[in-house]
Amino acid sequence: MEFKPGLTVGIDLGTTFSALAYLDDQGNPVAVLNEDEEIETPSLILLAEGGHVIVGPNRMRAAMEDPDHVVERVKRHMGSAEYKRTFDGKEITPEFLSALILKKLRQDAEKRIGKIGNAVITVPAYFNDSRRKATQDAGRIAGLNVVDIINEPTAATLTYAWHRGELGASKRSFERPRQALVYDLGGGTFDVTVVRYTPTHFQVLATDGDVQLGGVDWNDRLLECVAAEFEKRHKIDIRKSPAAVQMLRHDCDVAKVRLSEQPQATIAFRHEGKSVSVTVTREQFEEMTGDLLQRTIDTTELVLEQAKVEPGQLDAIVLVGGSTLMPKVPRMLEQATGKKPFQGLSPHTSVAQGAAIHAAILDAKNRGDQSGVADKVRKYLQNIKQEDVNSHGLGVAAKNPRSGQTVNHVMIRRNTRLPAEVKQTFKTNAPGQQRVTIKVMEGEAPDPEACAMIGNCRITDLPANLPQGSPIEVTYAFDSSGRVRVRARDVTGGKEATIEIERKSGLDEKQIDAYTSLASDYLVE
Repeated sequence: MEFKPGLTVGIDLGTTFSALAYLDDQGNPVAVLNEDEEIETPSLILLAEGGHVIVGPNRMRAAMEDPDHVVERVKRHMGSAEYKRTFDGKEITPEFLSALILKKLRQDAEKRIGKIGNAVITVPAYFNDSRRKATQDAGRIAGLNVVDIINEPTAATLTYAWHRGELGASKRSFERPRQALVYDLGGGTFDVTVVRYTPTHFQVLATDGDVQLGGVDWNDRLLECVAAEFEKRHKIDIRKSPAAVQMLRHDCDVAKVRLSEQPQATIAFRHEGKSVSVTVTREQFEEMTGDLLQRTIDTTELVLEQAKVEPGQLDAIVLVGGSTLMPKVPRMLEQATGKKPFQGLSPHTSVAQGAAIHAAILDAKNRGDQSGVADKVRKYLQNIKQEDVNSHGLGVAAKNPRSGQTVNHVMIRRNTRLPAEVKQTFKTNAPGQQRVTIKVMEGEAPDPEACAMIGNCRITDLPANLPQGSPIEVTYAFDSSGRVRVRARDVTGGKEATIEIERKSGLDEKQIDAYTSLASDYLVE
């Protein structure tokens, strides 16, 4: 891990909002205001003519634009090979679009705190390898040296411990390790994680989530309600108009926030000279979205079971993410666990602040006196140890010798402590064989079709003249950030073989360089 000159920051790259924070010289994680004096930047992009990019306009401004120029919810498409947009005559990917958001965050922050050299970027705990790689690539394209990827609930736990004055505190103040459940319901993703921690040791016990569940889904239920009423009255389906959907999404987002504060909200909408006014009570809203919330409760109970922790053994339930401001969320969690959730952290900045703490820990361990914090702070940062788990199993597609069917042979099960590795020995099936191809899978379903294929792992440059049946040892591993690594060795001669993962999705080095050059050409506001 190579650190470059300049500050090291933490970034929460969100589905609907993003934030950047750093640790000041007194050890406080501080969210940095953007150019508009806001602590969050909307993860919304306007791709204007002539290569002009506007990041973070409000939805009302975006709604007045050509819908083809508006990009939102990019995070849900990270790691997808199918998602493509065309801008300025060029095909662009989720990595590039996310890089534009990161570039805006970096530019605004550097005006206030100086040159940024390194960054830790957060991801949902349930992000798989392709999504994590896409996030790292986005950071590189934005001109950031991404020194690590950290799971959002893990980052929030660091902020929680700091908030309570426990981070780096004397071990004597801890009678026993504490256990916290972090419930993170953001704009577009959901995670729940159980963490056991002391002042200097943070260990994730289990994690699960859904990268296609978040506050925007609550908004969409309101949108469907209004659209159905409009169609009933005027026989016009406004969902077929991208411009109308943009406007209505803004109105529904405002109504959702209002329903968290007031017993009812009215959405008045006008389209093609016709209008509708729909009043929704909080009770009605909670009823129409009850199944969404129940999905999060089911996952919460599953994670507690996987962590082998009873609700009564939890010291805290920590709420993270703007969508936890909906009153039904803490109420349902308390009903399910018997414990009142802690709502003392900022749902908007706690993840970025935790990323900043993690970044400072890495900085202090790798750069020592150059870490930019006071000696006292640096000393305790250097002593903090963090352990995460993998959210997906890692396996290989192999033939069952009995049935002859191809199955997913799981090598590393989910919720295994990271870093983790396992070895498997293959035997060459022909004399003089010089390459081996292995399909690497993510997931624990027996059927490979039900898993995500990372790609084909090609082992080449094996020694010449190897006899048939020569053993080749392959090591599969998750690193501490949840990224997949594979290496191979010829057991007979002890030579390391060349490994190349031909990924099913994602950018190669040439594409990253091209997008990096392209991003530097665009004016980002």
